Amino acid sequence: MFVGNADQSLQNEKPMMNRDPQSSTPQIESKISCDRSHYHYDLCSINGPTVLDPTTSTFYVIGPSSPKLSMQKIKPYPRKWENTTMSNIKEVTLLSGPQSPQCDIIHNTTAIVFSVGGYTGNFFHDFNEGFLPLFITVRSMSLSNQDVMLVITRSRDWWVSKYTHLIAAFSNYPIINLDNETNTHCFKSATLGLISHGFMTIDPKLLPNPTTLLDFHYFLNKAYGKSQNFVSRDQMDRPKLVLISRANGTGRTILNQVEITTMAEKMGFNVIVFEPKPETSLSETFRVLNESHVMVGVHGAALTHLLFLRPGSVFIQVVPIGTDSIADMCYGRPAKEMGLDYLEYKIRIEESSLVEKYNKYDPILQDPMSLEKKGWPVLKRVYLKEQNVELNVFSFRKYLKYAYKKAKRFMYKVG
Repeated sequence: MFVGNADQSLQNEKPMMNRDPQSSTPQIESKISCDRSHYHYDLCSINGPTVLDPTTSTFYVIGPSSPKLSMQKIKPYPRKWENTTMSNIKEVTLLSGPQSPQCDIIHNTTAIVFSVGGYTGNFFHDFNEGFLPLFITVRSMSLSNQDVMLVITRSRDWWVSKYTHLIAAFSNYPIINLDNETNTHCFKSATLGLISHGFMTIDPKLLPNPTTLLDFHYFLNKAYGKSQNFVSRDQMDRPKLVLISRANGTGRTILNQVEITTMAEKMGFNVIVFEPKPETSLSETFRVLNESHVMVGVHGAALTHLLFLRPGSVFIQVVPIGTDSIADMCYGRPAKEMGLDYLEYKIRIEESSLVEKYNKYDPILQDPMSLEKKGWPVLKRVYLKEQNVELNVFSFRKYLKYAYKKAKRFMYKVG
C-alpha cells in the first residue's frame, strides 16, 4: 500500500474553491469553476442548474451562459499524484455553451460525483480515498443527506451491497451509476471530485465548521444504528479484546497467534479472533469492534477498523520492520485523533521472519530506509508480503497488562 508523502500532501490545502487559473473563461461568464491546486485531488463544480448526459459522462450548464464554449475535464478520485492509478479513472466533462440536452429526470438536489475505481476493494482505501473524503466534501458544503445525490463511476454491486448502510447515511436517494445509466438527469448544482486532507485525517481548520475524525466516527455510529453515548448491555466482567488475524498467507501473520491469544485469555480478556473477509457483514463487524475495549493487530488494511472503536478504548498496532512511517501515518496518527489509547509495538529483528532469509546484519533488517531507493514494489514485497512476525511473549505481555488495566477502567466507566 503506497501512501506517498504525507507532509507534502498538506502543503497546499485550502478551505475554499478557487477558479481554475487555466480556464480562459471568466467566472462571470461561466458557472464552471475548478481548483487544481491540491496534492491529493482536483475539485470542479457547476454553481447552478446542470444536466448530466451519462452516455458521454458530461455535465452541461443550464440557463444563460457564455456564447463561447467553456470546458473542463476531471478524474474524480483523490489520488491524483499517482499517474498509473489515475490512468484507469474515468474522466468526466463539464461543459458550458449555447446548447444542453433536455432533462429526463429532475432532482432538487446537488450531485456529488466521484469514482470508486482505483484501489477500491482494499478496506483502507475504501475509506481513505472514498468515504472519508466524501464526508469531508459534504461537510465542506454544509449539506445534509436530503440535499445530496451520489453519482458514481465504477460502482459495482459488491461495493453497494457491502456499504449499503454507509451510503444511505450520506444520501436519501438511490445512487446513479454513471457507467450504465442512459437517462439524462438535472440537478440544482454539481460538485465533481472529493476533498482529501491527507491520509486518514480531517483538518478542522479547512472546514467551515470545526470537524474532526471523531465526528466521522460518530457519523459511522449513526450509519450503523449506534448512538454517540452507546453503552453495551453486556455485563461480562472480562474486557473484550479483538485480535485482527492475518492467517491468510499474504504476509504479516502472527506466527504464534495461538500463544498470544492464550496469554491474553489467562490475563483476563475475552478474546475474539477476527479475520475480515469480503463476505463479512460490515454491520456485524461494527457491532463487534464498537463493543470491544481493546483491538490488537499487525499493520495492514484491516486496522482501518479503528474507526469503529469507541474513544477511550485501547489500540495496539504491531509494527513490522520497515513499516514505521506508514504505520504511524495510516493508523498511529488517526488513532490519536480518534481519542484512542494508542500503543505501538515495534518488533525487534529476532521477531521478524526475515531473519530466516537475510543475515541479521543485512541492511534490509538493520537499515530499512536504505531499501527505499529500490522503489515501492521492492519495499512492498519484502516488508509487507514476505514478512511475518513471532512476538516475544515476555515483551508483549507488558503491553497486554497495560491494555488490561486501561480496558477494565474503560469497561466500568462506559460499558
